[in-house]
Amino acid sequence: MDVAGIRMDNPLMVCSGVLGISAGLFSRIEAAHAGAVVTKSISLVPNEGYDNPTVTGVASGVINAMGLPNPGVDAFIEELGRSEVTMPIVVSIYGNDENEFAELAQRLSPHCSALELNLSCPHAGGLLAIGQDPDLVERVVRAAKEASNVPVLAKLTPNVADITKIGLAAQEGGADAVCAINTVKAMAIDIYQEHPILSNIGGGLSGPAIKPIGVRAVWDLAGAVDIPIIGIGGIASWEDVVEYLYSGASAVQMGTALGMYDIDHITRIKDELDLFCSSKELDYEGLCGIVRKRYP
Repeated sequence: MDVAGIRMDNPLMVCSGVLGISAGLFSRIEAAHAGAVVTKSISLVPNEGYDNPTVTGVASGVINAMGLPNPGVDAFIEELGRSEVTMPIVVSIYGNDENEFAELAQRLSPHCSALELNLSCPHAGGLLAIGQDPDLVERVVRAAKEASNVPVLAKLTPNVADITKIGLAAQEGGADAVCAINTVKAMAIDIYQEHPILSNIGGGLSGPAIKPIGVRAVWDLAGAVDIPIIGIGGIASWEDVVEYLYSGASAVQMGTALGMYDIDHITRIKDELDLFCSSKELDYEGLCGIVRKRYP
């Protein structure tokens, strides 16, 4: 299947921030039959991220504020050179402005299948500001697209009044696809120690609680943009995948569920999704938008 110019064996992608940081992990993800992997978000210079604690479990999922730790673009290009996978590698990038996004796109595009622009991290103030402003989104996407020769995906925040305005801005800037959604702004407080649990105070909620938010975002975007949509948020089963595809997504990204289960959970979901496709006598692409098209 082809999603925004990315050739994948199936619609199951590993989302940014979970496992995609080393050649060894890329190999494990490919062995688990993922369609593609999105790397951790990469910046121009190394970033250590926030102090611990950076992750806490809550009843509805996980809240994290990692601070986008990464080795920087130079070291990561070397790591990409060690990879032997044939599976598509999508590199997530972030910067403070369109010039940094453009430089990262120019330097990394020769080494990957596509780029994902992190415009939407809920615990990194500059990125959230970019992702909430349609004009900034359009400018950043255009700069990255002009600097690269691979497909460019724009990852959108749910922390806005109308996600379709952000999706349309990304499309106007030349994005080949949009990814929805990133984590939802959240926090947790230790009532016994009387302070926020995370060192950054606030973070982003992922996991089962945000799946209905993600499905609705995909549904709304499918009625607004003309480019593919990649659904993200709370995917832990083949039924979740089908729900996103039915709502208008062309592929999905999984993250928190791999921590809840294990990396081989990708294989289990793929096998069950294949059985469902056979029962419907459809391929993966045939599932996309079935319900959304009935309610234009």
